[in-house]
Amino acid sequence: MAGRFFGVSGILAAAVYLPYRRLDGKEIGGFFGSGGAKTSRTVASHDEDTTTMGVEAARKILNGTTSSVDRLRFVTPTPAYADKNNASTIHAALRLPPNIGAWDVGGSLRTSIGALIDALSTSGQTLLVGADLRDGLPTSADESGTGDGAAALLVGDASSDHPVIAEFLGSASQTDEFIDRWRSPGEQRSRVWEERFGETRYNELGKTTFANALTAAGISFDDVNKLVVTGLHARAVKGVAAKLSQGNDITNDTLTPQTGQIGGAHPLIALTAALETSAPGDIIVLLHLADGADAVVVKTTDAIKNAVPTFSVAAQLANGAPLPYAKFLSWRNMVNVEPPRRPEPQRVSSSAAWRSEDWKFGFVGSKDSTDGTIHLPPTRVSRNTDALDVMEPVAMAEAKGTIVTFTIDRMAYSPSPPVVFAVVDFDGGGRFPVELTDVDADSVAIGGRVVMTFRRLFTADGIHDYFWKARPVREGEN
Repeated sequence: MAGRFFGVSGILAAAVYLPYRRLDGKEIGGFFGSGGAKTSRTVASHDEDTTTMGVEAARKILNGTTSSVDRLRFVTPTPAYADKNNASTIHAALRLPPNIGAWDVGGSLRTSIGALIDALSTSGQTLLVGADLRDGLPTSADESGTGDGAAALLVGDASSDHPVIAEFLGSASQTDEFIDRWRSPGEQRSRVWEERFGETRYNELGKTTFANALTAAGISFDDVNKLVVTGLHARAVKGVAAKLSQGNDITNDTLTPQTGQIGGAHPLIALTAALETSAPGDIIVLLHLADGADAVVVKTTDAIKNAVPTFSVAAQLANGAPLPYAKFLSWRNMVNVEPPRRPEPQRVSSSAAWRSEDWKFGFVGSKDSTDGTIHLPPTRVSRNTDALDVMEPVAMAEAKGTIVTFTIDRMAYSPSPPVVFAVVDFDGGGRFPVELTDVDADSVAIGGRVVMTFRRLFTADGIHDYFWKARPVREGEN
């Protein structure tokens, strides 16, 4: 385990994952004649859920290394599974050691910031992953004003490989029981009480929590460089931010108009976006409004200058692609289109998946120890020498590759045809035929560069079949 510097704690690393597809809110009004918005929102693909998005966010932090993590906590109001622990899937995809505990933590819109406060107050290092996938009835404010995405933060004690980029100064919370937004288990849409009532409550709660957080951190208002106010009550967020900023330009929100409000994950996403544009010594206050109010105060350190994200929020925002509204409705099961006339897949075998966990969830191949040849999928027998059991595991999830040939299949089963398959040669060795995702079929070309991404192949009998696909390398991606 990496060396620790006890007494110094805070945020050690932070990253965001935003889905590739974007829905222009104006398309909704054009389709139905009402509803929609002038803003856009991020849209999880048909093969994504909160688990896969959480994996993608966490990968940006770990980069294949796991030595510093003491525990994994996953927060989402929209889990892929109930009863089953979704964090276990993230644990497997990240190839964390078996002795690292991984837990789902709650499911409300308030849980993520509560988990962050708890992690900041806990010794060791916590990998905190938050994700959400928001829905609403067609033409509703939730449909156009929310979005999908994930964030991951490594939080806790500094180590030799992870210095503190934002020191934890203090926090404050206020809890109040009132009906603002709710959703019954199993329902896809949220319900909202009359807005003025919630706005009145949040104004008071936000003001008190903000003042208490400044006191807990030992700072004054004049010390604050950035105030990040989040919450799904848009009017309350706007009003509280305006009042607390006192006319100062410390609350500029350029994220939400491009992504939508990403529910339970939005506090972690907005904080990460603020960190990516901060200079050393900046004091950031994150204030989240949900069934009360919570605030976290952090101060960036000199290490923030070297905290270059693998794929920054700004770069991801610049690399999105439009999604037709009709396709969005299909992906969200709001309309039923005719499926391919092929048998639907059978549910995945639990025992078979367990036996091949490293390959299926971690994309771990085998490498011939005698000549270095990489085999995908892993095998016991060398294809060059026929030698038996001379293999060693080789992790390939972070490897980039080049398309050497591809095919477009319009007849294979897929929730979103056509299926694009490519043969990929990986940098450093290894060849594998793999499905491409987040790509338009007519844009695929031999020589294209791709990187692996964790996705859901299909769902049968309520069981999700997770595996890896390839997607194009985007501009601005390290």
